[in-house]
Amino acid sequence: MARVDVLGVGFDRLGLAAATERILRRLEAGERTFVITANPEFVMLARRDEALGRIAREAELVVADGTGIVAASRLLGEGLPRVPGRLLVDALVPHLAQRRSRVFFLGAAPGVAERAAAEVRRRAPGLVVAGVHAGSGEPEDDAESVARVRETAAEVLLVAYGMPKQERWIARTLGELPAVRVAIGVGGVFDQLAGIQKVPPAALHAVGLEWLWRLVREPRRWRRQRVLPLFALLVLRRRLFGR
Repeated sequence: MARVDVLGVGFDRLGLAAATERILRRLEAGERTFVITANPEFVMLARRDEALGRIAREAELVVADGTGIVAASRLLGEGLPRVPGRLLVDALVPHLAQRRSRVFFLGAAPGVAERAAAEVRRRAPGLVVAGVHAGSGEPEDDAESVARVRETAAEVLLVAYGMPKQERWIARTLGELPAVRVAIGVGGVFDQLAGIQKVPPAALHAVGLEWLWRLVREPRRWRRQRVLPLFALLVLRRRLFGR
């Protein structure tokens, strides 16, 4: 199926259930799947960074994580469903536990991955946590992080270095991790699982205002979100005048 183009980044038209099913189906078949949960900030970065744009084109699955992407796709006439990374992880975990997949938690601040893994194992007692490691996401630390993941023979790799560092890390190291079948950039999901960052109220999630919740609680995020007005303007221009 052709991807939905949002300002040069192609998105798979899959909702949460369908995305979960595709990942699990490919995992069962032994097919490698690099998953990107992209938001407007990612799109704007990919527009000016050719390497990041190529990473998005080559990823096996790109889903819409963010109200802005969903709204933009609808304005452009090809509505996308929303697939937040937090909910994608929640949806995958019971299935991974059932099939005894080996899951590695990589990234976040020291100690956070351990707490996140413990919480996930509490929710799904059968989950096999292959390993945890903070690392840094910087190229000079790749060798240690790759070695730690390799030695566990993990099948599923969750990477929490934030966007776009996590996507760059996966793209440049996945070829060195032969056992990994699924790699997902999960942003702040470890912080949420560890209880460091509170999960937005269900009412805010339902109307797509998680971004506002995070901005209020983390004012420094305004630097990342200042691209949103330009994103909206570019979407409107494409709607009115085409490419």
